[in-house]
Amino acid sequence: MIASSRQGAICISCVICAYNEAPRIAAVLRVAVGHPLLHEVIVVDDGSTDETAEVVRQFPTVRLVSCPGNRGKSFAMATGVAVAEGDLLMLLDADLSGLAAEHITALAMPVLAGEAAVSISLRRNSLPIFRAIGLDFVSGERVVRKELLGEVLEEIRGLPRFGIEVYMNRRIIAQRLSIAVTRWPQVSQSRKTEKLGFWKGIRAEWRMIADLLDVVYPRVLLSQTWRLISLQANRRGAAKLAFRIINFGYVR
Repeated sequence: MIASSRQGAICISCVICAYNEAPRIAAVLRVAVGHPLLHEVIVVDDGSTDETAEVVRQFPTVRLVSCPGNRGKSFAMATGVAVAEGDLLMLLDADLSGLAAEHITALAMPVLAGEAAVSISLRRNSLPIFRAIGLDFVSGERVVRKELLGEVLEEIRGLPRFGIEVYMNRRIIAQRLSIAVTRWPQVSQSRKTEKLGFWKGIRAEWRMIADLLDVVYPRVLLSQTWRLISLQANRRGAAKLAFRIINFGYVR
């Protein structure tokens, strides 16, 4: 049986972390605000120095939480989760393009329908290797139960700035939660090079990679990806493919 926020059985809180996303966040909010499956939309402004907060205030029903300084996505996520009211969390990045209402519905439905415990997006511009194996292990668009993150907020606050997705994966694997991958062939995420220019963007991308490696070692990242795929509903073939790639293609 499908339970929705309108039926009062299950509420979904949408949490969006944003840092200097004034040119992009309105497109995401126009889709999320008023969506029938979302109980509330929360934007955590992570100390932006542009007009991000002003853009968010143009959407009166959005709950804006402002951080006094830029602490990184992990800390911002913990801040948003702490105030969320829903049983489920829908986590969205603020810099998506091509997002439509049907994408939010598709991301939510596997969890609402009880087909999986976690839903993760696979965007059009996910890395080719992620598209090949059918899972983007660092995707920022997910639906999870609130307790997955709500029980460990202090740990999340202490993570590297961009360590939240890898940390979340670790908890998903430890609890052996089933995963549904939601393909978003029309949706893209803005790259750092698009936002900051080429060289500043490259430096920002490397800082993100460094944060990932601060949470787990490279071999563990590959193993984590395979384990996540093995938890994917009805995707045993993909899990075998990922195992072959990891053990014979990238790690020898």
